[in-house]
Amino acid sequence: MKKNIAIIMGGYSSEVAISITSGNVVYKHVDREKYNPYRVHILTDKWVMITDDEKQHSIDKNDFSTTINGQKITFDAVFNAIHGAPGENGIILAYFDLIGMKHTSAPFYQMALTFNKRDCLSVVKAYGIKTATSIYFNQGDEINLQKIVKKVGLPCFIKPNNAGSSFGISKAHTADEILPAIEKAYKEDSEILIESFLDGNEVSVGVIEYQGEIKVLPITEITTENDFFDYEAKYEGKSQEITPARITDIQAQKVREVAKKVYTILNMSGFSRSEFIFIDDEPHFLEMNTVPGLTEESLLPQQAEAAGISLKDLFENAIERCFS
Repeated sequence: MKKNIAIIMGGYSSEVAISITSGNVVYKHVDREKYNPYRVHILTDKWVMITDDEKQHSIDKNDFSTTINGQKITFDAVFNAIHGAPGENGIILAYFDLIGMKHTSAPFYQMALTFNKRDCLSVVKAYGIKTATSIYFNQGDEINLQKIVKKVGLPCFIKPNNAGSSFGISKAHTADEILPAIEKAYKEDSEILIESFLDGNEVSVGVIEYQGEIKVLPITEITTENDFFDYEAKYEGKSQEITPARITDIQAQKVREVAKKVYTILNMSGFSRSEFIFIDDEPHFLEMNTVPGLTEESLLPQQAEAAGISLKDLFENAIERCFS
């Protein structure tokens, strides 16, 4: 008997449209000989299941079910394609745990930890993982530009602590640019971090659980026409994403080892894609994405393809993990 799979997409952050695109790609590629996929939009004003004729059917939050023409539909598992809140930060996964619903992501605590950039960095630093120098602020904290520049130098990056897809991120080249960048970041989150600029090659490394083992996917090199890998570079063609990366064997070996170590340190499961910058052949960890883009053009699917894993197989593996 085929299992009913709810593919959740949308969310409560600036990444709604990107998430819906990812979710629709999952819906397109899920093997219909094994599963009955359903698109579920999780939005701030409604939770609805979308049928192929684009009709909306409300989700009953008591048991995450829906009713169509008097027939109740329940789900065997949830495929999480929500970038940002509440899918990538663990909130909705805690709800699924409470109602006993299986899902494709890591446990809610791991998702929350990795989504919180400064907490994630604090954990991996304790294990000797190299990172940028950083300083943290909560909204309302006093800002001393002289102390910031003394600690992280210039240029520096100003980032919302809990956000994705480069929303709210700025690169400040002068001290005068820091305050406007802080205000921009606070529009996305009440917590921010400011990091030193790492001047080196950037790579992205997918690490997933595949067929019962932790698998490091082929590495992607990122080059951009812009000042950094911002939203425009990620989604509007202002970058080159080269898989496999044009890096040395030593660099490749080191970043694979570090990426797998980070995945293990954080007790991750399911999908992950981590970003690194090389300084003197040493990979410096930037952040981990636990609900990475899942379109045909996205980095993790590119890496899976280079490893000989089709989208169909990638998504099936994620679903079958729920039942193992």
